[in-house]
Amino acid sequence: MTCCHSGRPCEYRHLNPLIPAWYPARIALMQPLPKLPRKLRRIDERCGICGCRIHRAGGYALPTPEGRSHATEHHYVAERFFGRSTNRKHEHRERIFESCPWKLEGQSGVFCYECHEELLHNPVFTRVDIERFATLVQRRGLNEDEKTTSREKLGGRIQLLHAVIAAGLNSLKE
Repeated sequence: MTCCHSGRPCEYRHLNPLIPAWYPARIALMQPLPKLPRKLRRIDERCGICGCRIHRAGGYALPTPEGRSHATEHHYVAERFFGRSTNRKHEHRERIFESCPWKLEGQSGVFCYECHEELLHNPVFTRVDIERFATLVQRRGLNEDEKTTSREKLGGRIQLLHAVIAAGLNSLKE
């Protein structure tokens, strides 16, 4: 039914005789359910890359299916690029980026141990891949004869490598 005042749908009894008189008062008293405990929210947690079911129980990094499927978090953009390190909390370094070029600072994904440690942290670059990338670096003026106090060119190389990976992914999508 529509409301006699606004013309929009209305939940009040005076407009819908099928709604019991007590119903609007009951709705007003209802509170949202509390959040499930973290443990229950993660019952069907899956790796962001391979899609396997991941867990947070014991066995981290063991050479077993349980160890390989343990949940780990990975920052999309390394914390060290912003002068932070999670394993050296009191050590601050110069930032490579003042602000995140991808607007992902501090954001992370959840992956299985195998995809996180073996795939994301250890990409394969052949000698030819490195030579081709070095050519791109030189053509864009991101090479350095000697290191300076500036880390601007390093930031450019990081952005270029991301662009190379993104272009490759785009060329492979079907």
